[in-house]
Amino acid sequence: LDPVRTLLHSISSRLAAQEVSAMKFLCRDKIGKRKLDAVQSGYELFDILIEQGEISRDNLELLKKLLQHIKRRDLLSEVERFEEEGPGASDDQPDEREKCLLRAAVAVIGNYVGREWKRLMRELRIPEVKLESIEAAHPRDLSERLFQGLREWQKRKGKDAKVADLITALQGCNLTYVAEKVEE
Repeated sequence: LDPVRTLLHSISSRLAAQEVSAMKFLCRDKIGKRKLDAVQSGYELFDILIEQGEISRDNLELLKKLLQHIKRRDLLSEVERFEEEGPGASDDQPDEREKCLLRAAVAVIGNYVGREWKRLMRELRIPEVKLESIEAAHPRDLSERLFQGLREWQKRKGKDAKVADLITALQGCNLTYVAEKVEE
């Protein structure tokens, strides 16, 4: 199943008729009146928006704006989580114990790794283009660059993201003190 359609199905099933009407009103500039008048559900509205390229796997901005305008923060959070984790990410995640360990390791690394963040990311095999993108997005925030780099590593590794790999990478960068802190 298409992960975006699964997400939209989940959202549609929780929309009240009044909320669908509000979303239809907000989409008047994107969809013709005749088409909009025929729409009876969120499913139908989203289907038209997908057909017109207004909603896609890589572009959920309109969906987020619609949910924000109808004051459905719960559904907006779901879309944002989907974007962060990526389509189908729940199937490719480490188990709960490893997730907990990874969160703790990321927190420790965040406290001790500063300017060496790029060297660590290279050791974790993050492409140079991605590192430049992260740096451009956060030019003045070193800790955010590190966090985004580690998040990218976790996304790329999926269920194979292990704290042991972080420790090995830290040791490979001669950041043994940090590696020891992570092990603790």
